[in-house]
Amino acid sequence: MDIKFIPAEDVKRVLHFSELIPQMESALKKFSSKNVEQPVRSIVSVKEANGFLGVMPAYSSTDQALAVKLVTFYPQNTDVPTHNAIIAVFNSHNGIPEVIMDGEVITTMRTAAVSAVATKYLAAGDASTLAVLGSGVQARSHIQALSSIKSFKKINIWSRTKKNAEKLAGEVGGTAYDSVQEAVKDADVIVTVTSSSTPVLMKDWVKPGTHVNAVGACRPDWQEIDPDLMRSSVLYVDSREAAMKESGDVILSKADIFAELGEMVLGVKEAEVQKTTVFKSLGLAIEDVMSAKLVQQLMKMN
Repeated sequence: MDIKFIPAEDVKRVLHFSELIPQMESALKKFSSKNVEQPVRSIVSVKEANGFLGVMPAYSSTDQALAVKLVTFYPQNTDVPTHNAIIAVFNSHNGIPEVIMDGEVITTMRTAAVSAVATKYLAAGDASTLAVLGSGVQARSHIQALSSIKSFKKINIWSRTKKNAEKLAGEVGGTAYDSVQEAVKDADVIVTVTSSSTPVLMKDWVKPGTHVNAVGACRPDWQEIDPDLMRSSVLYVDSREAAMKESGDVILSKADIFAELGEMVLGVKEAEVQKTTVFKSLGLAIEDVMSAKLVQQLMKMN
């Protein structure tokens, strides 16, 4: 059996937000239309390292796309990435493995692309200031993805390590701040991509009508967002079932979920642009499957 491997550099070379963001919008619609087969992610804890292995399979019959992502999250890593992943793609007709590809680039880019979809629908049309809490790979990816759909005049950066915030600010033409409050007070769009297990973004610091993409706190006992902000905002999620199982921001705040993002894209639920909104992102296997499908198509063209 000849299984092709697509390394990270090839994924990065062919995959661009201009094609990925529409692909993720389509994936969200398919998920909320119940047109995909996808269980909630299975997690195997590695308690000694405070890490876990996640298993994320999905199948789209309309796209004949069948794949599984295997992803590890080791938040205490310092000399190697905290997230590592591979995606195995199978022929949906006969089940034969076709491709194994790097999953880290896809995870980083598809997460930001989904936040871009949320921002496209939920941020004010004249949104001009972006605040990013965090300074890692997801922070960079989100700035790139969101800047591809919005023309931000200001990009504010906060990180627990000031020099990391300053480095990122220098890369993107932004400004580093010493406090979260200062970074977000004038923001129209906020992205939280920290590794914090306790809230870093408080309700009183967020101006009414702001849109928040909450991307960190991927465990049921972790929070990034003040529970009062969660409860007072219009809350969108990628999956109701997953949010109620995996998201500490949702579970611990007891916030009401207004809609899945796919329901809003489909027009089943409103995009409450005039109100403060939060999109709690956990990541869907179908996003990885459709991203891998896109990479396969682009590799054939390049």
